Amino acid sequence: MAGEKVHLTREKETLLITVYGKALESRRPDSLLQDRFADEAVRRIDYDFARLIKVDDNLAVSLAIRAKALDDWTSAFLAMHPNAIVLHLGCGLDTRVFRIDPPPGVDWFDVDYPKVIELRRKLFPPRDHTHLIASSVTEPGWLDAVPGNRPAMIVAEGLTPYLAADEGPKLFARLVSHLAGGELVCDAYSDLGLKFVRSSPTFRATGAELHWAINDPRELEQAAPGLRLVEETSAYKPEHAARVSWFAGLIFRLWSHIPALRKVGRLLRFQF
Repeated sequence: MAGEKVHLTREKETLLITVYGKALESRRPDSLLQDRFADEAVRRIDYDFARLIKVDDNLAVSLAIRAKALDDWTSAFLAMHPNAIVLHLGCGLDTRVFRIDPPPGVDWFDVDYPKVIELRRKLFPPRDHTHLIASSVTEPGWLDAVPGNRPAMIVAEGLTPYLAADEGPKLFARLVSHLAGGELVCDAYSDLGLKFVRSSPTFRATGAELHWAINDPRELEQAAPGLRLVEETSAYKPEHAARVSWFAGLIFRLWSHIPALRKVGRLLRFQF
């Protein structure tokens, strides 16, 4: 296939940072993610990643750590519920469905803006039981296409900061109300965490805006009745320090010992 030209708003170009970072990490001999699908997609996109997106090894490894944790939670859920549905919210160009390769009884729904879904159709082959929904995740109508009577796994990677502070809790409440039960996994960032992200030259180059800080994940239990936090972990674990530069590794180690910094970036698992 010839190079696929990308025409996205500057804000939506953040999805290119994510897929490019995962592709770079997957080229490492000690790759955590081993995402050959992201690597293939990057090679097929007609876009000057090296010039326009300054993604270094530290960012690539951080993205892989986050994705691998959410992959593992998703795989564990599907092992227990082989007839489940998966809602992959704000999927971007993430290749999670290919990495996990869910069993045939699973119906997988990738949800994102129409332009993003159009690009996914061009880059990735169709899969049985994989459904593409072209919609903003905050529009309530798309849920009509999703069965509500099966165990559900909701995955929201790199999504929550881009939602308005009043939209995020409402979205989670709608999901919990519509679905019979299951789990929701996501990454979340405190106010301090959003400040760190905003200060990144890579992020600033996109012109994107961040809105929703989650300082206390248990507030979501009140906003979405039925949602219950069962696990949280840092997105920056000291055991991965050897994979990044010595300075980034030092930060990983320090953050694990300072409570305020542990909350900068977290991975959350809820049940409902």
